[in-house]
Amino acid sequence: MIVLGIETSCDETGVGIVHHEAGTATLLANEVASSVDEHARFGGVVPEVASRAHLQAMVPAVHRALATAGVAGHDVDAVAVTAGPGLTGALLVGVAAAKAYAAAWDVPLYGVNHLAAHVAVDTLQHGPLPPCLALLVSGGHSSLLDVPDLAGPVTPLGATIDDAAGEAFDKVARLLGLPFPGGPHIDRVARDGDAAAVVFPRGLTGPRDAPFDFSFSGLKTAVARHVEALERAGNPVPVADVAASFQEAVVDVLTAKAVRAARERGMDTVLLGGGVAANSRLREMAQERCAAAGLELRVPRPGLCTDNGAMVAALGAHLFAAGAPPSPPELPADSSLPITEVLVGTLGS
Repeated sequence: MIVLGIETSCDETGVGIVHHEAGTATLLANEVASSVDEHARFGGVVPEVASRAHLQAMVPAVHRALATAGVAGHDVDAVAVTAGPGLTGALLVGVAAAKAYAAAWDVPLYGVNHLAAHVAVDTLQHGPLPPCLALLVSGGHSSLLDVPDLAGPVTPLGATIDDAAGEAFDKVARLLGLPFPGGPHIDRVARDGDAAAVVFPRGLTGPRDAPFDFSFSGLKTAVARHVEALERAGNPVPVADVAASFQEAVVDVLTAKAVRAARERGMDTVLLGGGVAANSRLREMAQERCAAAGLELRVPRPGLCTDNGAMVAALGAHLFAAGAPPSPPELPADSSLPITEVLVGTLGS
């Protein structure tokens, strides 16, 4: 079977096509049209700009994906789409497009959870996924999830209580005069810095703190105060050292909590996903700590970590193959969709 997936939760218009047979998912196309350059001058994503960009990019992206995969619309067996969480206007563009294509091709429609799709995308690179502890890190989410099966139910163990890790990367990059989005630029600059130059705080790591929740707002503030103190004293800001020290604080907390959660839940596999999973230091430290703990680490290649249609198609294909009932034609977009809802608004039972 062939499943087309549509992703429009934020600033990337993603269309992926996956072929699923005998439990194996194969990626046929993964087209992404990013509007990041349009947001860069604002220093962050502007929801209305993102929505308009999705409207302009959607049909061309679908056409490119079909051409790359070498299939026609009538070859598609199902359409999957991110129904949430995300920006409401952006989600509505994707959901409306998916409904139209599903109706035109007379195929089932699957509205899926964006976070669960970040987990499912790993199957395109490493094959079927065993029960795992998922650490999802992006601009909007920092979450620890107990994932027994891609079809759910997923148990949330912890999440960010303020700034997500990716959001903190963007804000600290702005403080250091680095471009938006901040993650890739901090990663690049930090390679020339000393991660031990500044000891920044590790949020929510005290004995009385929630063991699996995250907080990066205090860390961001600590970086701001450090930079301001240097500037007041007339000293140059060692951008590489500050970036490396900040990055180390983030990945230290993320990986330590993931390993602890996996041990406590009796999991043998840790999956790292989301846009920040492309960070080189996060991947390196996760590998080191998982190896020391005797855990298998699965991390999709960087191109599959960022938002894309392939991850939506992968999850849709898994649900379709498992016989999950489709979503109704009146499928809603839900900006605050909980991770416990992997498939949205199913028909029947």
